[in-house]
Amino acid sequence: MTDIDQKKFTKNFTLQEPIGKQGIEKALSILNSGKIHRYNVDEGEKGETALLEEEFAAYMGKKYCLACASCGSAMYLALKSAGVKSGDKVLCNAYTLAPVPGAIENSGADIELVDIVDDYTIDLDDLERKAKKEKNAKWLMLSHMRGHITNMERVVEICNADNLVLIEDCAHTMGASWDGKRSGSFGKVSCFSTQTYKHMNSGEGGLLVTDDPDLIARAIIYSGSYMLYERHTARPPMDVFENINTMVPNYSCRMDNLRAAILRPQLENLNTQCECWNRRYRFLEQGLIQIKGITCPKRDPRENYVGSSIQFSLIDQDETTIKKFLIKCMDQGVELKWFGSEKPVGFTSVYSSWEYFNNLPYLANTKRILATMCDMRIPLTFDIKDCKLILQIIKDVAQTILK
Repeated sequence: MTDIDQKKFTKNFTLQEPIGKQGIEKALSILNSGKIHRYNVDEGEKGETALLEEEFAAYMGKKYCLACASCGSAMYLALKSAGVKSGDKVLCNAYTLAPVPGAIENSGADIELVDIVDDYTIDLDDLERKAKKEKNAKWLMLSHMRGHITNMERVVEICNADNLVLIEDCAHTMGASWDGKRSGSFGKVSCFSTQTYKHMNSGEGGLLVTDDPDLIARAIIYSGSYMLYERHTARPPMDVFENINTMVPNYSCRMDNLRAAILRPQLENLNTQCECWNRRYRFLEQGLIQIKGITCPKRDPRENYVGSSIQFSLIDQDETTIKKFLIKCMDQGVELKWFGSEKPVGFTSVYSSWEYFNNLPYLANTKRILATMCDMRIPLTFDIKDCKLILQIIKDVAQTILK
């Protein structure tokens, strides 16, 4: 038996912390009342969903917020409410998860994929070229994939110069910031996730924020408000709705009071949780960069990230070696994901598998970078001792497998 075989990590990489006592009590109160639907409230009562919208808008420093069924539905509503129509083109970084291109396809638009660079963020030079070349691509869906934030000042400069509407996918950056400004504060509209593996957990859920009164009015009606939009409290004046209330269809993408009740106490504790993730992330990062054959991207000091997952690359390794590395780590209980597979596996997919779009390009840099990139969740059910064992297993496997 080798040293590797003697070590085994036994915790579950998908097990999140339990919902806190306050969230459970609020959820039970909703269940006991039977008032789960967001608009099922008493006279003068705001309801849990409206209160969550008020509180998240305040947290973000934004005027308006809409709670949605998922982040994917929030992105779809954001695209539609920003004016995207069938046949339009939406620019999007090629490294992201399937709900992002799914929202674009659902809006009727085509996608214009933008390359990435070695720190896993969007290639801003490629974005600038394509923004100028693609005259009917007037929207940028910028996905802060796995919490990696690019130079947002330059993104805004490019968008302003080429009249791009910036929509931020902040599924992995809730609680993060760039140069002191919250992620999700740069775009015309931004979307966040409360799916189980994100920074607040309601199983599924999404939050959309904006300062644009017309956009949020459309989004609220699209989400399925019927003529009950006055029950929203993080909204513009009623006359904004009266001009469009029969022109916007109902897509039924609402959040309910049960999920909102679970989320509100989590929002109060979000900043503390983010720092808990970052302690684990920094410990893992410092260990990984000392392992021969492994590299982590250098993060810009202006990026105040939330390290709920970590990514690293296996330098100059071929597909066969990488697969052996992944299998051996998994044998020892360390679950790593790989974005280099041509076929989608679990939550991961490479852009070339989004075959519902026509004429997908070959992006050499994206392919090269994803071919050697590994991805690992960091649930808060892991402590530093767990992280130490994970590092030891990865180090031992790397010394045995990597060339």
